[in-house]
Amino acid sequence: MLKIYEYKNCGTCKKALKFLDAKKIPYQKFPIREQPPTEAEIRKMLGHVGDIKKLFNTSGLDYKALKIKDKLSKMSTEQVFHLLAKNGNLIKRPFVMAAQDGWVGFKEEEWGKKATFLEKRR
Repeated sequence: MLKIYEYKNCGTCKKALKFLDAKKIPYQKFPIREQPPTEAEIRKMLGHVGDIKKLFNTSGLDYKALKIKDKLSKMSTEQVFHLLAKNGNLIKRPFVMAAQDGWVGFKEEEWGKKATFLEKRR
C-alpha cells in the first residue's frame, strides 16, 4: 500500500488522490504538516529522486521566509533531513512512499507509468 503525505488544501494533492482513487490504488494518507515524513523516509526518498533540491516545496511560504534557497548549499545532508522532518511545509507534496519506490509532486503522465506497475502488482 502506498503511504502518501499530503496537505488537505493542496490542489496538487487533491488531483493526486483523485488519480489514485480512479485507478483503485490503495493508499494510506498522512497530514504532511502535522505528521511529516521521518528522517529515514526522507533519506530513502533522496535515493529515489536523486537531488536534494527536489525534496523541497520551493514555492512554499516557509521555504521563502526561511531563505532556504540561500542556505541549502551550506547545509549538510543530515541538517537537511532534520529540517524537513521537523517542518512538513518545506516538503514537496504529495510525498509518496511505495515498497520499492518513492516520488514527490504530481505529474499525471509519470504517475500513469507508476500506476500501471502498481496495478500489475495487486
